[in-house]
Amino acid sequence: MIFEGNTLNVSMLEDGIAELKFDRQQGPVNKFDVLTLSELRQAIDLVADDESIQGMLLTSGKGVFVVGADITEFGRWFAAQSDQLVADLLRIHATFSALEDLPFPTVAVINGFALGGGFEVCLACDCRVMSATTRVGLPEIKLGIFPGWGGTIRLPRLIGADNALEWIGLGQDKRPTEALAQGAVDAVVAPGQLKASAIHLLEQCRLGKLDYESRRRDKKSPLQLTGVERTMVFETAKAYVTAKAGPNYPAPMIALKCMEAHADLDRDAASRIEAEAFAKVAQTDTAHNLVGLFLNDQMLKRDLKQYGHQASKIESAAVLGAGIMGGGIAFQTALKGIAIVMKDIAAAAVESGLGEAKKLLLKRIERGRMQPDQMADVLNRINPTCTYGDVGGAQLVIEAVVENQEVKKEVLAELEGVVSQDVIISSNTSTISISDLASALKIPERFCGLHFFNPVHVMPLVEVIRGTLTSPETIATAVTFAKAIGKNPIVVNDCPGFLVNRILFPYFNAFTALVRDGADYRVIDRLMQQFGWPMGPAYLLDVIGMDTACHAGKVLAAGYPDRMHNDYTTVIDVLHQAGRLGQKSGAGFYRYEPDKHGKPKKKEDEAVQGLIAEVQAGTAEFSEQEIIERMMIPLCLETARCVEERIVDSPVAADMGLIWGIGFPPFRGGALRYVDTLGIAEFCTAADHYRNLGPAYQATDQLRQMAADNKTFFSMEAES
Repeated sequence: MIFEGNTLNVSMLEDGIAELKFDRQQGPVNKFDVLTLSELRQAIDLVADDESIQGMLLTSGKGVFVVGADITEFGRWFAAQSDQLVADLLRIHATFSALEDLPFPTVAVINGFALGGGFEVCLACDCRVMSATTRVGLPEIKLGIFPGWGGTIRLPRLIGADNALEWIGLGQDKRPTEALAQGAVDAVVAPGQLKASAIHLLEQCRLGKLDYESRRRDKKSPLQLTGVERTMVFETAKAYVTAKAGPNYPAPMIALKCMEAHADLDRDAASRIEAEAFAKVAQTDTAHNLVGLFLNDQMLKRDLKQYGHQASKIESAAVLGAGIMGGGIAFQTALKGIAIVMKDIAAAAVESGLGEAKKLLLKRIERGRMQPDQMADVLNRINPTCTYGDVGGAQLVIEAVVENQEVKKEVLAELEGVVSQDVIISSNTSTISISDLASALKIPERFCGLHFFNPVHVMPLVEVIRGTLTSPETIATAVTFAKAIGKNPIVVNDCPGFLVNRILFPYFNAFTALVRDGADYRVIDRLMQQFGWPMGPAYLLDVIGMDTACHAGKVLAAGYPDRMHNDYTTVIDVLHQAGRLGQKSGAGFYRYEPDKHGKPKKKEDEAVQGLIAEVQAGTAEFSEQEIIERMMIPLCLETARCVEERIVDSPVAADMGLIWGIGFPPFRGGALRYVDTLGIAEFCTAADHYRNLGPAYQATDQLRQMAADNKTFFSMEAES
């Protein structure tokens, strides 16, 4: 053994070939942390001085190669002064360059995922052999950063600047065929042939049949582009990146300008350009928030593992109601391999639900994401029926009938009479109290809420709602089921509106109040989209439907009359009464016509102005800041109340629920991280400015105490 560390080791094979194996002793995967980087440098220095070595393989002792950098260490790196971060990065560059400059050829043996820094170390090798069953890529852009360990230097010199800009700017994993076609890897082989193929490549290098030294020179030299070619590549990419990323995600443009700046430089000079650009992007709020989101996601998944010990595995399910939600639940469940009965009282509804599933599956086939025989398998897992007889064998049943408390209670009581006592019963209600619905059941302990979001196959969140009598085993099984069908569950304690709708409706109320006071709904939509929402509040209401919004609004007004009851006729009420329900009726705030794909296309409709005039009591003009503050403050305050009241367990769960459930701007990190970014004291001061608008704008005592103590939501989370 030449070197033996805690994360990697180096040993000799045969014929002068060394093997540097990443094999982390603690944890199931290899990743680059401070220890791994230190041991890598030690190992490289040792092999560089060993004259018996004629070639070296980089391999992995895990099921993956290296998944990337240890993101839990990013906070320390990002908090450092810019010059310190640059110095840290340049030390890593020096390590990878020392690998690249070894006095013998090197081959990376990519047996499993090689992502981020894990692929950057492969780029520092002379050759790369990749398993036909894995992927490689540089996904850093999704964290608000970009490759900072030489990736922006080596990749464009290997596969061309245009291809590298696409790899880095989109951050998508690459399949073996694409990586090979573009020259990012040299061979794609079956997993069992990896090491033999790598050794063969080394032998070709040693015999001079493969000129690895010229490859090195190309990677270490300026990009081979004429002035015209360079202008065309980078100027074209700038227009694309501007349109694709927008102003709220700076990393793609900074990465592009970084690559353009070092295009004419050699590797060592380019390293400083990359390090300085990385330090710049790492200190943006966007990077801080997106890294925080990633860590939040990992924390929630780790916390949810506790439920696995109490859960029963669900292999068969049923959904009552074949409408938009019931049909979507049936499709998603069957898609993930679980058999499901789809029951409705009307045969036409059952056929419609099955037809929607077929349509979604055909789209997957058209996009190359599914084979026709797989479509048949999915459809065979959906059992459409109009009788309860087929429901009795299900282990979990989801009620998804009309959003009416009395109807739901009647259906639930009827259902309980046809299933065994150990079956989990749940409701897809979006607003009605789970504890109230449980009163219709003889065994309320086995009942919970499973609130899916529309469209079910797209939206990642499922709220698992705990009633006052719901058993821990029921919650555990519901969480496990949601995960099994590809959703992100968050456990929520019962309250009017649960988590997401409870927080969303103060935002809608702020919108209707702004319209009442004279604001143009189109201006509000534009500003909130610029803020980062996928759509403005008027457009979102059109998608939800005025009838649904009116119903949910009444439930929430009854639950929180002090801050969610409106003592005026809202624009939502007026549109509802006029039959302008939104997309479902072809008109709401906007008019909708099908595009060439059959999707509703939004168009402005002057006819709505007369209706809005009926409820506009004022003609005030508002600054952009006033509109944003009036919209965001009540939403953020309600989020804080949900944490204070333990509706969810943590600020992490609250923020992730909003991002997964209603598309809260990810680059802002969630409502509570947004408040942290503003500063809690500053946020409370802004809320006080609007105190005349009522209790929805009044900061809680706990929030004010946090401001006084200079606390933040996520520092509190770290301390708990």
